[in-house]
Amino acid sequence: MTAKNFAYLVLILLAGSFPGFAQLREEQPPIPAEEIIRKFAEKEKEFRIARGNYTYRQDVRVQELNANDRVMGEYQMVSDIVFDPSGKRTEKIVFAPANTLKGIQLTPQDLQDIREIQPFVLTSDDINKYKLKYRGKEMLDDIDCYSFDVEPKVIEKGQRYFQGQIWVDDKDLQIVKTYGKAVPDIRGKEGENLFPRFETYREQIDQYWFPTYTKAVDTLQFTSGAKRIRQIIKYENYKKFEADVKLTFGNAVDGGPVDQPPTAPSDRKAPALDPKLNEPKTKKK
Repeated sequence: MTAKNFAYLVLILLAGSFPGFAQLREEQPPIPAEEIIRKFAEKEKEFRIARGNYTYRQDVRVQELNANDRVMGEYQMVSDIVFDPSGKRTEKIVFAPANTLKGIQLTPQDLQDIREIQPFVLTSDDINKYKLKYRGKEMLDDIDCYSFDVEPKVIEKGQRYFQGQIWVDDKDLQIVKTYGKAVPDIRGKEGENLFPRFETYREQIDQYWFPTYTKAVDTLQFTSGAKRIRQIIKYENYKKFEADVKLTFGNAVDGGPVDQPPTAPSDRKAPALDPKLNEPKTKKK
C-alpha cells in the first residue's frame, strides 16, 4: 500500500498484536524435517491443482483506521470465482461500493499479494525459493502441527515472496495456518509501498485444507507519517466444479481480484457479512 500525499493529523498507536500462539514444543519430529518439508510441498502442489477446480466467493475489505481504530475509509470487493459455460475460470464482481480510502491506496503489488501471498501455498515447484527452519510442534486448537520459519533465499526484482511462519498438520501434511508478511517492502524514488503483517487460517474441505480467512491489523510506517490499516479477506462457499468441458484459465483471475479496483458504486445489494469480523478457529472435518 502507498500513502497519499497529505499530512496525517492523528497520532497513530503502535500496531496491535495478533492472538498469542500455542505453546511451542521443541521436540524432534518422528522423521527428518527435510522429509516433512518434501512431503508437505508435494501435498501443497496437489492442493493448488485441486483448488483450481473449485468455485468460491471472495470478500476483500481494506479499512483505514484512526488512532482509536475507528474506520476512516474503506475499500471492498465481493467476487464469485466461477467457470463460464466453456469451462473458463473467471471472476464475477457481485458487490463493489465506492472506494473511500483517503490516506492510503491499493497498488498492483497489494492485489498480487491478495491473490498469491496471503493465501500462501508452498508447493514443490516453489520450495527451492525459500529457506525453512523447523521450530518444533504446536497444538493449534485441536490440531497437532509442525511449525516452520520461512523466508526467501533470494529476493529477485519484481517478484513477491512470503516471510514468516507456517503450521503444517502432522497427519495430513498440509499448511493449516500462515503468519507473516509479503516482502519486499518497496522504498525508492518513485515512492513507498509497504505491506502489513497478516494471518491466514485454513479449513479442511473434502481432503484438502483451503484458505477461509485472512486478517491483517498493522501500522505502516511511511516517512510521511504512520498509517493504520485493517484488512479482512473471507473465502466462502467452496464447491467443486462439475462439468463435461475442459477447464481453461484466463488471465483475469488466479484465485483473487482483478487487477484494478472499481471506483463507482455497484447497484447490487451486499451479501450477508459478519459485522464483527470474528476470527475463526482452525477447523478439521
